[in-house]
Amino acid sequence: MATTPITSFQDIQNEWESVLKESPADTLFLTPQWQKVWWDTFGGGQTMVGFSYPAADQVASNGVAAIASLTKSGDTVSFVGSQDTFDYNDFPIRRGYEEGFYETLLECLDEQNCRILRLDSLRENSQTLEHLPEMARSRGYTVEIEQEDVTSGINLPGTWDEYLGLLNKKDRHELRRKLRRMDSQTDWKWYSVAEPAEVAERLGEFIYLMRSSRSDKDEFMTPERELFFYNITQRMAELGQLQLYFLEMEGATVATSLCFDYRGSRLLYNSGYDSEYSYYSVGLVLNAMCLKDAIDQGLTYFDFLRGPEPYKAHLGGQQRSLYQMVVKKS
Repeated sequence: MATTPITSFQDIQNEWESVLKESPADTLFLTPQWQKVWWDTFGGGQTMVGFSYPAADQVASNGVAAIASLTKSGDTVSFVGSQDTFDYNDFPIRRGYEEGFYETLLECLDEQNCRILRLDSLRENSQTLEHLPEMARSRGYTVEIEQEDVTSGINLPGTWDEYLGLLNKKDRHELRRKLRRMDSQTDWKWYSVAEPAEVAERLGEFIYLMRSSRSDKDEFMTPERELFFYNITQRMAELGQLQLYFLEMEGATVATSLCFDYRGSRLLYNSGYDSEYSYYSVGLVLNAMCLKDAIDQGLTYFDFLRGPEPYKAHLGGQQRSLYQMVVKKS
């Protein structure tokens, strides 16, 4: 089937969103809005080589069955995005079109004279992990798959008390103890901001606390990534998909968490805290309040996203694997 090159994220936004909604790979990071902000920030020096794959029923499907959002650098083709800004990546594909799409993808690699296809941040239930390796090997490619990272999340019950009941005895006791200590020893409150102007005004505090909480987060926040944070938070706030949380003690802002809400899930994207208040576990307490707020708002999943940090397990996160697949011409 003839594919159509992707030259703009806006031009096929409606078709893209229609495919994504019906794809098992659906995630915030695969939306055209997220991808456009990333491309505008980091895409310099790369060539867009993505394409849309047509559907048999042009009317019912907006004409598109799958999206391949790809970039080329040298002889390597990879997803638009990066491990440090995309927690998950994949190809949005309508059910039933997988085999035809992956065959077309491999044909396009041949046409692009591409030697390496590198696919990062695939979740363990990815259709790409299931279908592509065998098809690629049958065409003479070598395929290497290795664990890239872990991710954690928890299905949310209807109430906070039910959530506490899901934790193991030790973690439940520790969380309750931390909250009692906060209540008895300090005047504290937590809240979120969501309006674009307020988010822009407060994001500097978030970045300061994020950087000061861990040395690796300080090193992570390069000027280019800081620009990305400003741009992506503005775009997501405009779409009504952002909550920027703060925790205050005795009037001082001591912890912060950046969350995105997408189709019934809350994604904890990053956080930070003032280490002078670590006795109170302010970072974990605020993340627990982000989770409580998600329950109160009727969300059904809390996604701690990538990384093996222990607090995620203490708050009930169930760990899963993320994989990287590298397809090479022999």
